[in-house]
Amino acid sequence: MLHFQKIQSPIGIIFIVADQMNLFGVIFGKSWPQYLKSMNIKGIILNEGETRITKKTARQLDEYFAGRRKSFDLPCRFEGTEFQKQVWGALCDIPYGHTISYKEQAASISRPKATRAVGGTNGKNPISIIVPCHRVVGSSGHLTGFAGGLNKKAFLLNLEGVTTITV
Repeated sequence: MLHFQKIQSPIGIIFIVADQMNLFGVIFGKSWPQYLKSMNIKGIILNEGETRITKKTARQLDEYFAGRRKSFDLPCRFEGTEFQKQVWGALCDIPYGHTISYKEQAASISRPKATRAVGGTNGKNPISIIVPCHRVVGSSGHLTGFAGGLNKKAFLLNLEGVTTITV
């Protein structure tokens, strides 16, 4: 059974989705209705309430936003195709305070011609911030695409000490 916990953050409401063993989602408030709809289509019911994992995630996010945490220690479970899992897994290799391009990310999974597919898959990342899709930028260094909005992407990168170039 999946549970969710709603928290307030410096970038707005965040919903944390987990069971007793794994983190399934860190969803921005504006994306929550769409996430709920996709879960209903899959026949998955979410119950409001804390689990050990939602509490641990909330604590680690608080530490991250306070500048006291640079990496996360959470058991994440990806639900998706093998390609999606590969793309999301590669995001976890991008260090705090660094960025790579979508092209570099595609090359890192040995799919150099899959830049657009990588970008689209990053946009479907269900575990935002923890799985740092905000660290992927356009080849020019400009901010492009982010499910939470470019203002949130810029905030997260600035928090990590990255100077951003907005469009």
